[in-house]
Amino acid sequence: MPKPLNSNSRYMAGLDGLRAIAVLAVIGYHLNLSFMQGGFLGVSIFFVLSGYLITNLLTVEWEKSNKIDLKNFWIRRARRLFPALFIMIVLVVSWVTLFDSERLSSIKGDALTSILYINNWWLIFHKVSYFAKFGPPSTFGNLWSLAVEGQFYVVWPFLFIIGFRYIKKKTTILWTTIFLAIASAIEMALIYQPGLDPSRVYYGTDTRAFGLLIGSTLALIWPSGKLSNNISKHAILAIDVIGSISLLSIFIMFVVINQYDTFLYRGGMFILSIAAAITIAAVAHPASRLGKVLGCLPLRWLGARSYGVYLWYFPILILTSPLVNTNGINVVHAIIQVVFIILIAAISWKYIEDPIRHGALKNIWHQLMSLKQNKKRWTLLPIKTWVIMLTAVFTIGVFIIGMTGIAPTAATTSALGKGKTIHINQSNTSSVASKNIDENTAHTVPSLPDNKRDVKVNPYNGGKTDSQNNNGGNNESINVIEGKQEVKAQDGKGITVIGDSILIDTEPYLKELLPGIVIDGKVGRQLYQAVDVVKNLKAKGELGNTLIIELGTNGPFTEDQLLSLLKSAEPVKQIILVNVRVPRPWESIVNATLSKVASKYPHTAIVDWYSASAGHDSFFSKDAVHLQPSGARYFASLIVKTINENK
Repeated sequence: MPKPLNSNSRYMAGLDGLRAIAVLAVIGYHLNLSFMQGGFLGVSIFFVLSGYLITNLLTVEWEKSNKIDLKNFWIRRARRLFPALFIMIVLVVSWVTLFDSERLSSIKGDALTSILYINNWWLIFHKVSYFAKFGPPSTFGNLWSLAVEGQFYVVWPFLFIIGFRYIKKKTTILWTTIFLAIASAIEMALIYQPGLDPSRVYYGTDTRAFGLLIGSTLALIWPSGKLSNNISKHAILAIDVIGSISLLSIFIMFVVINQYDTFLYRGGMFILSIAAAITIAAVAHPASRLGKVLGCLPLRWLGARSYGVYLWYFPILILTSPLVNTNGINVVHAIIQVVFIILIAAISWKYIEDPIRHGALKNIWHQLMSLKQNKKRWTLLPIKTWVIMLTAVFTIGVFIIGMTGIAPTAATTSALGKGKTIHINQSNTSSVASKNIDENTAHTVPSLPDNKRDVKVNPYNGGKTDSQNNNGGNNESINVIEGKQEVKAQDGKGITVIGDSILIDTEPYLKELLPGIVIDGKVGRQLYQAVDVVKNLKAKGELGNTLIIELGTNGPFTEDQLLSLLKSAEPVKQIILVNVRVPRPWESIVNATLSKVASKYPHTAIVDWYSASAGHDSFFSKDAVHLQPSGARYFASLIVKTINENK
């Protein structure tokens, strides 16, 4: 088990246990476990822990020598964090270059900015959503938090020195730190807009600093080195009870909070950070029984390796999960993934992190200098050393090739394969997407941030549906998988559909089944934008008596936003809401909101696309969101059936 390298520090095993809980919660969230929808809050626990431990170290050093050796501080932080990060990035980029080059365009920027510890701002400025990515997901989607911590390690020691050198009074420094934490939380609350993607406030160092500062505040109030075992039984009981209640509240938030709750960004995350700080205070106390429970061997062992687990969990989950999965979580597969993550993290700890903590880099450097002075010694190196060196050189070479673009990358291809170019007109008209196919032109898609890749439209055999292409457009019915029924073409006049790129996928089939239907689909459309669409359709006299709303693919919305949209469409006689199948965190939130509103809003029905598409992986393209022709045809038939059932 790790022991502090600084003799002035006390090893607190319970904090490693808390690290283990936090990292398991994060993994559970990314495995899409329904009971861990708030597992992403484990990152907030890491922030509070980091703030506490770093400020603890700075306080001890200042009280001992009345100064902070910044150079030594930064070297120790870099030695602890950077080598394992760099090696992980090199290995993952090399793997992707060799075996999954289609993904390269989505990871180059993340890789470089993660090495420089500015990844969170890269994501913000390129408008890449943590919660709303399409296209091949980056294997480094978790490294933004390391950038936030890295920036804190650069700035906070300066502020600490300024405070203790010029303000000097500890209570003033304490209240200043509290003020900065509250200011950060207020900024998050002010910038956040309900119903919109929260990634700006989620990624921002400024809007996440309160977690680190709350941890720093705790270190100023509750320095670990000054906590004594010599306290009364009542005091121990109070510490354990308060700490246990705080830990329980964290677990409750893991279960009930989702990333789109307005409460989360308007005080909820701040409250969780306070709960984390109280838990840390209890666990850090040497007399705490809660600390001993969390410091049990399994949790302590995993917590010591939690940094490696956090580094590796995301690329492993991304690279070992199927692109399309409509059957839900595979428990065996998920267990294998978690075991593999922990195994790689254990290897990272044993051969990279722990040796480097104890001076391995310095030893390697001295050995290289020795070999340089006596070149004959190169021939005496053991075979194992040569294998390691050659493997390292090869891997670095592949990494450079992948990052520089020397090797060609596979273009993101459409569901119909290579040899086709897709042109998309994103203007907001009643038939938004035009799909022109050039059979002799190579299909290319520009490199875009992940959340900007919602531009893929499946071509339909030269712009025609399958039945039109094969039968000259005379086929009046489309076979439907469910129940071996046929859906007949019928008059679509008086029916209006508003949607996003899924609607664009489905457009040819809806026009075939419902000639005269008004279709308004736009790539990347969010529900809050649909109120203006309804107004425009009303003004043009194109809003029919039956309104179908297919939205939610690109992000969540609140119940109030949906109700506002429906009220703006009155006095339509029939409303049909289409739920979503999108393997993103908001899927269940969107579907629950749609069901709740449909159950109480007059003359409103649901098309349950989520259930109907279960088990039909072939319906979807590689992004597991947009539709193949078979899926688009089935989607259209469900809408027609629902219209007929609710006449």
